[in-house]
Amino acid sequence: MEKITSSKNQLVKTLKSLTRRQGREETGMFLVEGEVMIREAMKCGLAIKEAIAVEKQSEFAASLPCPAYLVPENIMESVCDTKSPQGVCAAFSMPGELALESMPDTIVALDGVQDPGNVGTIWRTADAAGFEALLLGAGCADPLSPKVQRSAMGSGFRVPFGQAGDMPGALLRLKGMGYSIICSDLGGTDFYSRSDPGKKYVLVIGNEARGISGETRSTATMLVRLPMRGGAESLNAAVAAGIMMYGLKMEK
Repeated sequence: MEKITSSKNQLVKTLKSLTRRQGREETGMFLVEGEVMIREAMKCGLAIKEAIAVEKQSEFAASLPCPAYLVPENIMESVCDTKSPQGVCAAFSMPGELALESMPDTIVALDGVQDPGNVGTIWRTADAAGFEALLLGAGCADPLSPKVQRSAMGSGFRVPFGQAGDMPGALLRLKGMGYSIICSDLGGTDFYSRSDPGKKYVLVIGNEARGISGETRSTATMLVRLPMRGGAESLNAAVAAGIMMYGLKMEK
């Protein structure tokens, strides 16, 4: 394997840029860190373009179906978004986004969920619970950022996503296509006393501090909340989303 020793190398610069949204948009690629995540991305059919690795990961890197280069630890640390890199990372072509018209029956939609950890955890839980797509509105963390993908733990490669600059407009379109719109809201009815949403539905989770917007609320088929039987006023967005996703799926 060819070695790269300079931080000014063009590939190193390109890989570094993939930790930023602008770099991903300009190159059409995103960064995947670690052997497990790289294997999962390839297993899910994503196209790997180039990779770098430190010496201890040289055997794995050499087996990849793309150009791969050895780098010293300091270059790997400068490229990766983590404090303790796993020794290998790769650039993949960004996956295509789902159009509203191609959405499956069960969707979790995020209305301004800003924390990358929450977005990734909701994505991972959606995969585990059996939800079929993620829809992200304006103000959400970038789904292809390294922090989101690390939290999603490979689910970001399996469960497709779409983005909607106008979330209320997107929900109204889905409503017109026969979807029930279930919005999580502190002023809603008890989640466990809700009516049957039918086969096609969207579970909408709001911003960590503000909840769903007024415009999004106006699209709801039903507003629901989880009962707070103790002293807590609310739950973390990802925790609430997980409970509701499993609750909806377990009834089917």
